[in-house]
Amino acid sequence: MSATQSVGRSATSDARTLHGAGAQDMPEPDHRLDRIAEHPTFKTLVHERTRFGWILTGLMLVVYFGFIGLIAFDKALLATKVGGTASLGFYMGMFVIVFAFVLTGIYVARANTRFDRLSADLVRSLAK
Repeated sequence: MSATQSVGRSATSDARTLHGAGAQDMPEPDHRLDRIAEHPTFKTLVHERTRFGWILTGLMLVVYFGFIGLIAFDKALLATKVGGTASLGFYMGMFVIVFAFVLTGIYVARANTRFDRLSADLVRSLAK
């Protein structure tokens, strides 16, 4: 059999598997994912990451939409000159950008400490 025939047969059998032919030959899926999903450490990890992510998202939304609200409703305040020729609006806009970077740094620090530790604990306990 040539190399092209071998590749052709392999692609055909892969296509049959993808389209459901030969599904009766497939082994039963193991329940490793269920074991992970039910593990208390995994539940803690998911809960803490989700909660922390929503807290940081809420903070960013408050700062961003607060800035947009000031633009919409108090342009005179933002036009106030501070430190020479720059306006308060410029500094507040820069604050929004820097705040986003700070929140990213906070998340990365938390991910590299608490979340990585929980992940390592999970892997160790599942390896047993």
